[in-house]
Amino acid sequence: MDREAYEYELPAGQIAQVPIEPRSAARLLDATGGGPVHRQVVDLPALVGAGDLLVVNDSRVLPARLHLHKRTGGAVEVLLLEQVPDGSWEALVRPGRRVPAGTELVSGDARPVVEVGAHLADGRRQVHLLAEGVPEDLGTVALPPYIHEPLADPERYQTVYAARPGSVAAPTAGLHLTNEVLAACEQRGAAVATVDLAVGLGTFRPITAERVEDHRMHAERYAVPAETMAACERADRVVAVGTTTLRALESAALGDLAGRTELFITPGFEFRVVDVLLTNFHQPGSSLLVLLAAFCGARWRSLYDVALAEDYRFLSFGDAMLVDRQPS
Repeated sequence: MDREAYEYELPAGQIAQVPIEPRSAARLLDATGGGPVHRQVVDLPALVGAGDLLVVNDSRVLPARLHLHKRTGGAVEVLLLEQVPDGSWEALVRPGRRVPAGTELVSGDARPVVEVGAHLADGRRQVHLLAEGVPEDLGTVALPPYIHEPLADPERYQTVYAARPGSVAAPTAGLHLTNEVLAACEQRGAAVATVDLAVGLGTFRPITAERVEDHRMHAERYAVPAETMAACERADRVVAVGTTTLRALESAALGDLAGRTELFITPGFEFRVVDVLLTNFHQPGSSLLVLLAAFCGARWRSLYDVALAEDYRFLSFGDAMLVDRQPS
């Protein structure tokens, strides 16, 4: 598969820089019927009913950008990227050349926070947190690199149902949902279930290989409760809120209910769980766009053409699309 097949021209002016208020006022391109219909996320309850199961990723975004300093006084920024199985983290450390392995970094009140470890590939470093968990009081959330406006309220980069800290990027399709919208979906007869997938910043990494199949996915930790999988098996339709939810469910269907997944979903993939996808509009040439093409087929391009022509807002703080899976 040629990477160029997943490129399109995205005007900078259509990359949303701030989240819309209220959350559910985001536009929703409904592609579950004959032709695309322009709606808002607040209309989602009218599109679900008895027998439907909405599955959300309730991972909470960590304050992954840590502003620390060496005991000698030099300022150092640590950007946590991904926790690895041994409990350490892969991170970006700036200025990295001035921070040798073994350096202890402290907070403003001299509290030990991080020990910097070995150099890794792609300019990354291994770091060890010196206390249990990421210190919530020392860091800030790391917004995607294409967002240049400061975020007035950090909670707007969290879903309303965020529960388990672990992600360094938000499961952004869920940012549109409110407790009222979810309650209205349940009143219509739909059920709601959760998964937990720790979203890494690698989710924003573009495909650089000429052949899509040569791209290597970043590994992400996931856990799908047994009751969620049982509910999926009973449901008439499974509606995944976001690509992270979809990857967690399909990873669980292929193997274990919990673990680490490098699942790269490309055209030809056999979906076993998800029937409908609520998702944002993704970057050109990204693995998320390839996933969308695998899910809904070649019509992704005509849907994106509509969204671009109608001035939908793109990427993390942008609008959303509801699309059903193409027949196998």
